[in-house]
Amino acid sequence: MIEIEQEPAAAAEIFGDRIEAARQFAAALGHHGEERGLIGPLEPPRLWSRHILNSAVIAPLFSGRVGDVGSGAGLPGLVLAIARPDVEWVLIEPMERRVAWLSEQVESLQLDNVEVLRARAEDWKRGPVLDAVTARAVSALRTLVPITAPLVRDGGELILLKGTSANSEIEAAEKQLRKFKITNPRVEIVGEALLPEPSRVIRATVR
Repeated sequence: MIEIEQEPAAAAEIFGDRIEAARQFAAALGHHGEERGLIGPLEPPRLWSRHILNSAVIAPLFSGRVGDVGSGAGLPGLVLAIARPDVEWVLIEPMERRVAWLSEQVESLQLDNVEVLRARAEDWKRGPVLDAVTARAVSALRTLVPITAPLVRDGGELILLKGTSANSEIEAAEKQLRKFKITNPRVEIVGEALLPEPSRVIRATVR
């Protein structure tokens, strides 16, 4: 039997009236994520704290229309779509089995604010139309910048979930940031009052 982490107290505060949808998603991912190749066998016992709340706590940073590059299991895109039904989300994922999962969850959770797009970010054809782009556990900033910045309108943002090496990633991406006219890159810590391990984002403006 799969042991899924007990829901932390902070979950209800972070999700508010969207908590039931978050619980439904957590149960689905916890029970079926490993068999469908979405998460590893060690993840269900830390699903809420390490993955779902890590993603959800950054929800207040977004508005308008947002792309999630490499959505995978729906982290952070589906979680953010649950937490912020007032924001439009485009989940960009190239792998067919992951796209199938995302589409099933959108239907099951009745999320009318989500579009699932089977594509690589490099193949985006719609131009710089998004208000922001996010990503989690996809690649280093220097690799992410060339595939995310072209999706974002002038004045829009990159809001990328990162780990403890975030500051060094900014330093290593200096050339790419300059080339793609990305200004004010910085690390922001989110959720310190809510989570034992708060989330880190690299946030920057696209010009």
